[in-house]
Amino acid sequence: PLLDFQKSNTDSKFAYLMRHPTSNNQIGTEVSEAVIHSAQLSFTGTVNNWVAAYLEILYNPEQSFGAGTITSLGRNLLQLRKGFVVFGDLNDFPLYGVIGKMDAPFGQTGSVSPFSNSTMWHAFGGLGYGAQLGFKKWRLHATLMAVQGGAQFRAMHTPVGDSTSVPSMLNNFTADINYTLEIGNGFKFLFGGSYLHGSAYCADFPITHFKPCSDNNPAVTGYGTITIIDRIIVQGGFATTLEVWPGTHNPTPPLDVYEASKVTSLDVGIRYDFNVDGKIVYSVSGEYSDFRAGPDGAPWERQNQIILGFSGMVKKSSKFFLELFRTDGYAPLNFISGSNPDQPFPAGETHSQSDVVTLGVVLGAMITF
Repeated sequence: PLLDFQKSNTDSKFAYLMRHPTSNNQIGTEVSEAVIHSAQLSFTGTVNNWVAAYLEILYNPEQSFGAGTITSLGRNLLQLRKGFVVFGDLNDFPLYGVIGKMDAPFGQTGSVSPFSNSTMWHAFGGLGYGAQLGFKKWRLHATLMAVQGGAQFRAMHTPVGDSTSVPSMLNNFTADINYTLEIGNGFKFLFGGSYLHGSAYCADFPITHFKPCSDNNPAVTGYGTITIIDRIIVQGGFATTLEVWPGTHNPTPPLDVYEASKVTSLDVGIRYDFNVDGKIVYSVSGEYSDFRAGPDGAPWERQNQIILGFSGMVKKSSKFFLELFRTDGYAPLNFISGSNPDQPFPAGETHSQSDVVTLGVVLGAMITF
C-alpha cells in the first residue's frame, strides 16, 4: 500500500518514475493517491540439490504498459514477471546455469532507498528471456547471459532479420564480473563492470517503446559498493551507451540544432542501519541518480532524481517507509525528442522539458509473508 503527494511546477508533467509519467494518470500541478502500487506472489521449488525453479507473478497497475488509467482493466492484469530454472550446487561446484525469463546481469541496479528505484534501474535494468552461465567462488562472481534478440521486456534490444524487433533469435548478450574485497573486520568493497551488446537505445526518430532498430547500441557500466560493519552502505555506478541514440536527433527546426546523444546514468547513494539487534531495524538513506539523453540545452537533456528515505524493518521481512523526493527534468521515452507532424505533437515540438521540477512525499509499507 502507498500514500503519496506530488507537486509539479508544470501542468500535468510529473517525473517520478515509480509510475509511468503520462497525463493519463496525473493531471494539473498537484496529485495525490492512496493505492496498491504492486504485489508479487513468488514460488520456489527444488527437485534436488542441483535443480530449482522460481516463479514470480506480478500485479503493478502503477507501472503497467497497459492503456488507460490505473483503474483500466488493461493495467490491472497479472503477469509472470520472472520464471526460470536453476542448475547447479555452489556447495559442490562453482558453476551454475539458468534458463528462463530473468533480470539481466548488467551493473548495479539496486537502490539504497527503502522503496523507489534509482534512475539507473529505469535506464539500464534489463529483463528478458535467455540463458545464463555463472561462476561464483573466491569472492569472484562472473556471469554471461545469452539474451533473446528483438525488443525484450526491459532495457535490451538487438535487431533480428531485416531490422525487425521480433524476438526470434538468440543474438544479444550481456556479461558481468565483480569481486568482493574484504579488508579488516567488517569492511567489504565490491567492485565490478558489465557489458551489454544491445541496449534499448537504438531506435531512429521518432522514438517509441519497442520500436525496431537498424543496428544495436552496446552499453558498459562500472560500479562499486562499500559495506562497513553491516551498518553503513555506500554505493555508486555509472553506465553509458557506446554509440549515440539515433532518435534523439529531431530533424525538424527548431529542434534540429540538438545532435544525437549517448545515453548515460549515474547513481550515488548511502544508507545507515541502526538498532540492528532490536526487533525493528531502522535505516536512513540518501540517493542521487540521473538519466541523460541529450546535449546541453536540449529539452530531453536530463532527468535527475534525489531520494531521502527512512524505514523500519520488522522481523527481517516487512518494511514501513517514508520518502521525500525531487526530480529535475521531464524526459519520457516515448517521443522523447518529438514526433512526426501531429503524431501526436506538432512538427518541431516535444513534450520533454528540462526545467520541470517535481517534489513529493511517499508513505507506505512493503509487507512480506
